[in-house]
Amino acid sequence: MNERVAIVGAGFTPLRAVSPHASFRELIFEAAVRAYEDAGAAPKDVDSFVTVAEDYQDGTCIMDEYTPDQIGAVLRPVQTVSGDGIEGLGVAWMLVRTGQYPVVLLEGHSKASNVRHPAHIEAMALDPSFVRPHAWHPAFVAGMEMRRYLHDSGTTEAQVARVAAKNRGNALKNPIAAYPARISPEQVLASRPIADPLRELNTSPSADGAFVLILAAESALGRFRGQPVFVDGVAWICDTCNLHTRDWGRAAYAEAAAKQAYAEAGIKDPRKDVAFAEVDDTHAYKELQHLEALGLAERGMAGKLLEQGTFDPGGKLPVNVSGGSLGCGNLFEANPLRGLYEAVLQLRGHAGARQVAGAKRGLVSSWRGAPTATGGVAVLSGR
Repeated sequence: MNERVAIVGAGFTPLRAVSPHASFRELIFEAAVRAYEDAGAAPKDVDSFVTVAEDYQDGTCIMDEYTPDQIGAVLRPVQTVSGDGIEGLGVAWMLVRTGQYPVVLLEGHSKASNVRHPAHIEAMALDPSFVRPHAWHPAFVAGMEMRRYLHDSGTTEAQVARVAAKNRGNALKNPIAAYPARISPEQVLASRPIADPLRELNTSPSADGAFVLILAAESALGRFRGQPVFVDGVAWICDTCNLHTRDWGRAAYAEAAAKQAYAEAGIKDPRKDVAFAEVDDTHAYKELQHLEALGLAERGMAGKLLEQGTFDPGGKLPVNVSGGSLGCGNLFEANPLRGLYEAVLQLRGHAGARQVAGAKRGLVSSWRGAPTATGGVAVLSGR
């Protein structure tokens, strides 16, 4: 089946550092209500449901058993994707394209404030025989990767600090962002070291929140009032889990995923065809590394283009005008869903003060965080 797939409904909750007023179920319910309202739909209109969740991070086994109630999926087909939001988007996109499920709902959430020691969970991704016995903190792995990226690309710590300052500043125009701030690169460089050269202010703090998207086949669009945003291409790649065999200076997973997503979307030159990008910035250096991997900047040039204003809201290629994870908060598996929600707003022309003029096509990329080498790419358009 070659029918196009579009996002027809998008719902959210405001992102907060802590949310003692609501459980993760209540957060999901709030986002789902907004998504159904946006699409002009009801749960009975949905044929299948996908939830993005990692049992370790939720502290619950078989997470999909805890989501049907609040998304209207009781006694309905529900699938859990133990991966990030781009992977979930890909599964929902494929379900629609089978022709058996014309409408699919995708949900992702974070209740990170419930997790007392997140690094203990992240460390479970380290090799249990050769790496975990060293008792490395996952941030140490990110610090080593940052050091290698800086060495190989010629990027400077000052350029990385500019990413953090840019994205926190961008978040000032995003009403759902958890960590908007006006900070300088000098403040970032002076912040507490976490794993040299990684510093506190160029690492995304965690946040609570939820996002829900409703996808529909093109032939079903007449049933919904939500302005459609088409998913032109989506791909995700799992690079090696072995620290000793990966290329530390490159985001090889993003390169491979972008190549496939661009082919599906018919993109020849992303620097000409993409109007804006929501790129993973869990750590500030990752934004620059990902931009180069995605072909949006030449190798070693992302930092220089940043200094020239290319990636500013009014620049040639606005990047993370939402504030990214640095400004909105780290939602773990739901990070890309926040990026997809921003892309929907931009392509509909509904992004308010941060609207990118003339935005017709956008890109969203993901990374599952240290110590993984897994991520995805989605290309969306408003036509």
